[in-house]
Amino acid sequence: MAGAYKTPGVYIVEKNAFPNSVVEVATAVPAFIGYTQVAELKGSPLHKKPWRITSLAEFKNAFGGAPLDQFEFAENTDANTPNDFKSGATGYVLKRKNSKLDTQRYYLYRSLQLFFQNGGGPCYIVSVGGYAAEPDIKKSDLLEGIDLLLKEQEPTMVVIPDAMALSADEAIAVQQATLLHCGAQMKNRFAVLDIHDGFRERDTADPVAAFRSDLGTTALNYGAAYYPWLNTSIVETADVGFDSFVDRTKLKDLLVAELTAAGTLSDDLKDILNQVGDVNRDASQKTYLSDDELHKILFSVVPTYANILLAMKRKLNLLPPAAAMAGVYTLVDNARGVWKAPANVSLASVISPAVNITHQQQEDLNVTTAGKSVNAIRSFIGEGTLVWGARTLDGNSLDWRYINVRRTMIMIEESLRLATKAYVFEPNVSGTWVTIKGMANNFLTSVWKRGGLAGASPEDAFSVSVGLNETMTPEDILEGILRVTILVAVSRPAEFIEITFQQQMQKS
Repeated sequence: MAGAYKTPGVYIVEKNAFPNSVVEVATAVPAFIGYTQVAELKGSPLHKKPWRITSLAEFKNAFGGAPLDQFEFAENTDANTPNDFKSGATGYVLKRKNSKLDTQRYYLYRSLQLFFQNGGGPCYIVSVGGYAAEPDIKKSDLLEGIDLLLKEQEPTMVVIPDAMALSADEAIAVQQATLLHCGAQMKNRFAVLDIHDGFRERDTADPVAAFRSDLGTTALNYGAAYYPWLNTSIVETADVGFDSFVDRTKLKDLLVAELTAAGTLSDDLKDILNQVGDVNRDASQKTYLSDDELHKILFSVVPTYANILLAMKRKLNLLPPAAAMAGVYTLVDNARGVWKAPANVSLASVISPAVNITHQQQEDLNVTTAGKSVNAIRSFIGEGTLVWGARTLDGNSLDWRYINVRRTMIMIEESLRLATKAYVFEPNVSGTWVTIKGMANNFLTSVWKRGGLAGASPEDAFSVSVGLNETMTPEDILEGILRVTILVAVSRPAEFIEITFQQQMQKS
């Protein structure tokens, strides 16, 4: 200003010609909560500390590898339970070591593999405990893990695979806390939920009905659930072996009895099986084979041994779908944008859904009087396994029925909130109002051009209002309040496409 000049001369004054730009926030940064082998990076502890990673290799460096899942087997005495494998004419079932529940296992590591296989990228890991010989997954640990995310700004999704190892009541409590965290506390995150026991059919013990009945009604538009679980190809044959057996002596006795009955137990094979049962043998001695050598021989020459390992692999490959869906969200966001519904997308490393769903059976999943829509994962001939639903749990809401609408609004709200922080304590006058309005208009125009907003023109897609007697009263200004009103028409998916056919009269 002229009054500030004291010495004659030429002074250069630069003025900004353009308002601040709005930087679009990340939309696909999930936070995974669960148990890991270790939690340490270069001597720094990471236990109960949210940590950002970008690949499975980084996860292994900081949190270790897969848990050791051990199985024991017993004769199948229940005619309604299918056999996991047979030895001779006798059927057997596999059960995890001292398992309190059929689902009692650590899911996080395998779920992370599924996440990255399906397009996952940067994410946060919250390790709430280490592996134990007998899985001991606690609701309190997982709830504490959710609270640890309150101070983190970047995560946009929350996924808790290990909640599926809890009882149904405890799992629902964790999921309710997740929805509360996303929709009531942070209001800028989306919960991707699994259905407890979602590998079961919807018969007398309907897992979907139990989920809907117990979930409650809080913050439903901030979450989505998927059914059924997935038969994956994440665990390979090389990932199971002698270490997967609780009792190797029992395995030896089973194979010896079968081969003896069949008359195929040679002296060489008998010696190999004796070594299988002798866990204290010194493999450095020439007369002994290593575990790896024993495993390869038995896998190739004893079909029952191979069948047991394949049955173990099938059980370990049964995984809840939420982590895969977090990967799909990331893939779709990066390729098309957060406004594209994360549906009609094939799942990688998935063999089939655990339950086949028909068109009629999906009707109740998608539309229900309770409004708690559950998205189906279905198998289609020639197309593989597809995500065939795009609804939030608030399925009766016209505002928040669709996942992409909710997540697009989160992105727009967060982007503009962070951008307008620069104007806190600025003069509440027309100059500031015009600047904020221009900044918002430029950002929303960019979103509209990329297909995020519906309308033939920007004027049809959104409007930004700010000003005295428009969004504010004189009292608002005296109280230091600057109000901005933004209306947006978020694009919605074409969930139902109707093609009408009608016969017409012959014309020639």
